[in-house]
Amino acid sequence: MNKVTRKEHDFLGELDIPDELFYGIQTFRAKENFNITGIPIAKEPYFIKALAYVKKAAALANYECGVLSEQVKDAILYACDEIVTGKYDNQFVSDLIQGGAGTSCNMNANEVIANIGLIKMGYIKGAYEHLHPNNHVNCSQSTNDAYPSAFRIALHYKLSDYLKTLQKLEQSFLKKAIEFDTVLKMGRTQLQDAVPMTLGQEFKAFATTIGEDISRLKEAQELLLEVNMGATAIGTRVNAPEGYAEICVKHLAEIAGIPVCLAPDLIEATGDTGAYVQIMGTLKRNAVKVSKICNDLRLLSSGPRTGFNEINLPARQPGSSIMPGKVNPVIPEVVNQTCYYVIGQDLTVTMAAEAGQLQLNVMEPVIAFAVFTSLEYLGNAIHSLVDKCIVGITANADRTREMVMNSIGIVTQLNPILGYEKSSEIAGEALHSGKNIYEIVVEEQQLISKEKWDEIFSIENLIHPKFINK
Repeated sequence: MNKVTRKEHDFLGELDIPDELFYGIQTFRAKENFNITGIPIAKEPYFIKALAYVKKAAALANYECGVLSEQVKDAILYACDEIVTGKYDNQFVSDLIQGGAGTSCNMNANEVIANIGLIKMGYIKGAYEHLHPNNHVNCSQSTNDAYPSAFRIALHYKLSDYLKTLQKLEQSFLKKAIEFDTVLKMGRTQLQDAVPMTLGQEFKAFATTIGEDISRLKEAQELLLEVNMGATAIGTRVNAPEGYAEICVKHLAEIAGIPVCLAPDLIEATGDTGAYVQIMGTLKRNAVKVSKICNDLRLLSSGPRTGFNEINLPARQPGSSIMPGKVNPVIPEVVNQTCYYVIGQDLTVTMAAEAGQLQLNVMEPVIAFAVFTSLEYLGNAIHSLVDKCIVGITANADRTREMVMNSIGIVTQLNPILGYEKSSEIAGEALHSGKNIYEIVVEEQQLISKEKWDEIFSIENLIHPKFINK
């Protein structure tokens, strides 16, 4: 049975479009041209909503400026509101990576809005003489201001979600910090014994470093509030009525619920992608830190008999097809790999931002792809890290305390009393003889009393060391 089609045309010619589709000829061509990632913009619902918000704000501003009729304006508003509900997400088929600086995404939105509006007005799809994707839905706009403005709004939303995920990670480490508050262990520098600390202090440091990234990402998020709506093609406001840009951005802020503002220099804003470089760089910083923490978790849980074996990670699956009983730290490992992806996408954004020529950066779609996927994948990985790993970590407190008391590194606590040279001599003797520091200092050389030793090496003093020099 043949599908019902409608004929649509652009300046390249005519195509038969299946009539069940709400998108039109330009989107149809884009779908054929840009089969790159297999990820359509439908996979980024915030982006679709943001495009609808941009088109709704533009319609309101154009109506106030006397450019659109009330009937056309109402049809566009209705269509935008319908799109925001998500029921037309499957009509947004343009690949996230595309040529044309985002024109296909913009036209995808314009065509879907036009056809939803036409049906609302009582016409058939494709009857563009009544509601046209370019003349009406895209009125007073260019892809070069509509696309980046929608991208910024969508990215602001997505960053807000990611920040909540990071706060969840921060809180999970804080809970473990409290749980492990009295678990004495050896601190290490350069993988060598350093001085005592608690496992709680170690996990508290994890929480603090994530908290710092939350602050930095919030600062970077603020850069997204400056938009270039009304700039049209290159920032000169060509084809836009007087006052349109200011009115449009005012409506956009109200509709989107974000305090966006009009960029003071629209030519600069149309070609600039510095905000994305800053955001992606900050996200890379976060990925590096999360990966470092996962490295630490893997190392602290190494063993169980021949490694550090200070903590136990939850067992998630058998670890080997040949070694019975082996369990691997698979959750930190998968987070590591996700972090490597994000770190690589930082270079993608950097190169794409640098490649912008003159008054427009045509590489913005790959920037959107890099940032959107990085936030999505790393957010998913962090949820897995919290739910499938961190909440179930347990401590081997006896093992960690034993390593502290048998460590040569604790001789550092004696520096103020014995001096660096004598302490070094004792460390060397312990290393070569296999004796522990207590045996040498208290029992053999009687350099300090047992009472003084107990004072210096009490749990409280090891965790919160006081200066003791006699």
